[in-house]
Amino acid sequence: MYDPAQLAALEAVLRLGAFDGAAAELAITPSAVSQRIRALEDRVGAPLVLRQSPARATPTGARLCRHARELALLDAALAQDLGRVAEARVRIALNADSLDTWAIPALAETDFLFDIVIEDETAAHHILREGEVCAAITTRAAPLQGCDVLPLGVTRYIATCAPGFAKRYFPDAVTAATLGKAPMLDFSGKDRLQRGWLADVFPDAPAPPVHILPSTHGFVTASVAGLGWGLNPLPLVEDHIANGTLIALSDSPRDVALYWQVSSHLGPALRPLTKALQRAARNALLSIPQ
Repeated sequence: MYDPAQLAALEAVLRLGAFDGAAAELAITPSAVSQRIRALEDRVGAPLVLRQSPARATPTGARLCRHARELALLDAALAQDLGRVAEARVRIALNADSLDTWAIPALAETDFLFDIVIEDETAAHHILREGEVCAAITTRAAPLQGCDVLPLGVTRYIATCAPGFAKRYFPDAVTAATLGKAPMLDFSGKDRLQRGWLADVFPDAPAPPVHILPSTHGFVTASVAGLGWGLNPLPLVEDHIANGTLIALSDSPRDVALYWQVSSHLGPALRPLTKALQRAARNALLSIPQ
């Protein structure tokens, strides 16, 4: 059995990346935080924190930090079941498009404190498998080991650009050749959305020049401004398409099915969040084809 105060100090240091920040959150001195970490390291028999800026976990420290987070969440859930007020912090992975279009109202329905990791939906299962988060929105329909999976729905994306951009780069038509010369918006190096759409709709298109722009709303703003073309969630661009500030490059959308993968042993504690996300997704997303 580990000392809860020592575990809390470890979790705060690794989440905030600094002993001073952890001390402020825990309302103790940095020296007290350091003493608690050192005592825990003595108990475990291994270093837990790389004392650099920002502070980082050793492999053993990361494992113990996950244990601390899970224990705190289960303790808070038990306290709430017993009718006591208790705050629970949860670390989850959400893709930026869900966060910026429909997920935040669902988070607001719960009483959790959130530590949100922004991760591409096609890659989030990696950090869930490694234990960095306790739940994630992913494109994986099959449950990861130790996880339960629930379908959320389909986000529909439309490839769009500004009329002026189309006039410049697609004066006659949108073709594989012209797309290969038109600057494309890319969320990050992990983003396969645009390239997947290209491979399906224009398989012969060469690799286009790319702007890296890690912002959902920034994608829309950049598209309207004529910086590049990109795939945007339909709810964010349907008004722009209707009023002519954006045009669709093709009649072919890109549909991405989303699933909620959640740690099985933490599932009961996270049930209020899971249900809130399911309700919000039903109202905002398309149904996943059977």
